[in-house]
Amino acid sequence: MHLKTSLTLLAALVCGSAFAQTIKTVPGMPPVVNASNLYSEAGAGRLSPGVASALPRIYVPNLRSNDVYVIDPATMKVVDKFPVGKSPQHVVPSWDLQTLWVANNAEGKNDGSLTPIDPKTGKPGKDVAVDDPYNMYFTPDGKQAIVVAEAHARLDFRDAQTMALQSSLEVPECKGINHADFAIDGSYALFTCEFGGKLAKIDMVNRKVLGYLELNKKGMPQDIRVSPDGKVFYVADMMADGIYVVDGESFTKLGSIPTGVGAHGLYPSRDGSKLYISNRGSNMVHGGRHGKGSVSVLDFATRKVLTTWPIPGGGSPDMGNVSADGKVLWLSGRFDDVVYAFDTDTGAVKSIKVGAEPHGLTVWPQPGRYSLGHTGNMR
Repeated sequence: MHLKTSLTLLAALVCGSAFAQTIKTVPGMPPVVNASNLYSEAGAGRLSPGVASALPRIYVPNLRSNDVYVIDPATMKVVDKFPVGKSPQHVVPSWDLQTLWVANNAEGKNDGSLTPIDPKTGKPGKDVAVDDPYNMYFTPDGKQAIVVAEAHARLDFRDAQTMALQSSLEVPECKGINHADFAIDGSYALFTCEFGGKLAKIDMVNRKVLGYLELNKKGMPQDIRVSPDGKVFYVADMMADGIYVVDGESFTKLGSIPTGVGAHGLYPSRDGSKLYISNRGSNMVHGGRHGKGSVSVLDFATRKVLTTWPIPGGGSPDMGNVSADGKVLWLSGRFDDVVYAFDTDTGAVKSIKVGAEPHGLTVWPQPGRYSLGHTGNMR
């Protein structure tokens, strides 16, 4: 065999190794197509046939005005709004991509609910009574919704379609349990404990708590996102003004990366090369207007911040997601009653006025085969 031919074959083998590597997933979970980038199927424009009829819209839950504003991303104008249950926190795409669930946790009360939105019409359906749905995720096989009952330090496993309660898991050392992400094979999930400065590791097969990891006693961990290769998790902490890097398998803290004031939300770029970090501009749970809000852009390969985009005049970027084409990062402006649209090439930002205290908005449709929850944890 000629040297040139041998080198060509070797290069092909090396390039294809990530694709050839097989990840043994938990039963019922769709296969991992690219082991070096678990976000490969959520790349720009890779829309599932299941969302072909969905209206392109941004759904914004407003925590204090108890409503959802609907934005047309083409015109960047509010085109609809409707009332929902008390204290809407996040708009969560269902595993099968057919419903958007508004999680109304009725802060401090016992009449929480989920409001279904039909993404084909953009209209809400009848509320479903659910105890304390601060946030919601889905098991990797799509059979159950995981309602994060933050006030009770509990995870409620419910039928993904009817939301009927099937089982509950107490996570007593995870005060303020709220955000999560899953191992590349679906075997476990890491949940953040906002009021305990910890993470909780949950066995997704046997449904049990595997342990806790203290990040910082005085910390307030928020969003969490797994790296494209599944090797580490990034955890935003609003008291640390940056993110922690955690090895999920050994469940150890590897280090930290400074980003900006009040690091909060984490969103991978559509090509899986970068992580957008929303810095809410305040270390307070209830911050003021026009804070030192910004968005940092981290390179997954080097774990270094490439750039940080400030908001002219200040702001409070919180939760959201990336447009289907990857060109716009949409984030709620939590304390400024606006929604931000960041150009992901330049960092230029536009603001749109919405209701009182917007929180976990979602962009729809998004690319991907299925949703693991939150505002669109797509794979």
